[in-house]
Amino acid sequence: MARDRRMVEDFIFRDDTKQTKATMPLSLIVLPKAELRYYIDPEEVDKIVASAKKNGILEPLLVRPIPTSEQHEVVAGAKRYRAAQILELAEVPVVVRELNDEDALEIALIENFARSALTDLEETDGVLRLLAVKLKIELSEVPPILHHIQNQQRGRTAANNVIGNDVIDLVQSCLTSLGNIKLDSFISNRLPILNLPSDILEVLRQGKLETSKAKAIARVKDKETRKELLEDVIAYNFSLSEIKRKIQEIEQQSQPEAPSLKHLADDTFRRLKKSQIWNDPQKKTKVEKLLIELKVLIEDGTPQ
Repeated sequence: MARDRRMVEDFIFRDDTKQTKATMPLSLIVLPKAELRYYIDPEEVDKIVASAKKNGILEPLLVRPIPTSEQHEVVAGAKRYRAAQILELAEVPVVVRELNDEDALEIALIENFARSALTDLEETDGVLRLLAVKLKIELSEVPPILHHIQNQQRGRTAANNVIGNDVIDLVQSCLTSLGNIKLDSFISNRLPILNLPSDILEVLRQGKLETSKAKAIARVKDKETRKELLEDVIAYNFSLSEIKRKIQEIEQQSQPEAPSLKHLADDTFRRLKKSQIWNDPQKKTKVEKLLIELKVLIEDGTPQ
């Protein structure tokens, strides 16, 4: 989903009349209330801290003014902001742009896509949030509309239940701006993530699990068994192949235990005695032959 990095930087930090470059007191900068990333790896921040100790924060943060306040909100550069906090820097370089909520969210998404910084779940939630803002609808209404558009384009929609071209064009334009995302691909590969069990989604949002592993673990339907597996996967960092092997073991254990050979023999002879097979001459002859073979087999194996 990533765009060309230079193209994105030109888009975000281009010179125009709506932005200024400056330094700003860190105390006047805050993170957005709803960040795109649910979890930021401390090691990533530590790397920026180590670099900033030598050279300072070189790449400016993109910020926007908060109305009726002296503070500014981070649009791009959350890790640099956290690193500056750790280093207790008084000021940081910034680019200030006047942005509404919609533009700020779109720029933040483009910037993160360019860095490949988001997980699959974060990308999915971010795209849906932006579409909800652009379409002026509730977040929960977006997935049904995307499915409806997909069905309509495939000719599966009734003539009296058609979504207008203006809505379709807006959706397509939005997906294209974020890195030429294909609607069919987004619906097939991203939306199903939201249907994963809530316990798995919670771990995904904490950044403790990859999507491929999450989808595999979701195959375990028993909640308690799945919880135990989830805890083990996180604690011991199981690979995907190890997870699949564990799931295979769980599935085998859940299958009914096969009867023992002795139990099978007892049950067969019990049913044989009660059956009506003795009244059928042909079947009776076959049983007689089988019993003789069985008797010979037993006597051959008996110690002399």
